[in-house]
Amino acid sequence: MSFWFVIGGSILLSIWLERATKKRRQKAKSGKRRSAPRVNTTPPAPSTEIRPDVVILQTSLQELSGFEFERLLALYFRDQGYKVEETGVGGKDGGVDLVLVDRRGERTAVQAKRHSDHNKVPVQKVREFVGAKRNHNCVLTLLITTSDLTEPAKKEAEQFHMEYWHGGLLELKLATWGKYNPTKQKQRAVRNEAATTREVICKCGHSMVIRKNKQGVSFYGCSRFPNCRHTTSI
Repeated sequence: MSFWFVIGGSILLSIWLERATKKRRQKAKSGKRRSAPRVNTTPPAPSTEIRPDVVILQTSLQELSGFEFERLLALYFRDQGYKVEETGVGGKDGGVDLVLVDRRGERTAVQAKRHSDHNKVPVQKVREFVGAKRNHNCVLTLLITTSDLTEPAKKEAEQFHMEYWHGGLLELKLATWGKYNPTKQKQRAVRNEAATTREVICKCGHSMVIRKNKQGVSFYGCSRFPNCRHTTSI
């Protein structure tokens, strides 16, 4: 009798141990799930950093950020005699990037779209812009893009009497302005490249190469060093 009692007790004990082990494993798994870090899927906000005006005025349209393009237009319209409210910086413009106020106090909402040539402004953006102008107490609207509008967008703009500038018209107006000259930056880059690639001849008749001293400053040194120790500044 005692023999069967021992056997039964052993079976019950093994069952209890097995169940306890399963519970511990389940708790460990659930704890790992709870402690797993959450992955942030929210895309980062676009940078609002804007380079100085002198740099913007020498940078091509496609190399400007969206905010820098807005800044360029603000500089342009101020020179045309408008008071300009820059509402787009920070990304909370509600569809309006600039508000132009003329001498009579008439307000024009401006939306700036810096797109590549093949990326045209769709009709939906035109419709959104029509509604957004009311948030800034504007009557007139002007959509400016570095590319163009799609055909449906053009029809929608004409229906709402919205003025728009495509890339060709924009470049023409900036050219007649006179202050926007992106070719200066290109010319400076060409000069710098030429300065680093031109052959410099040493007094001994051999070519010189660019070296750096202990302070990290670049200079020209003779390619025959140490036989020739002549140097010159860059």
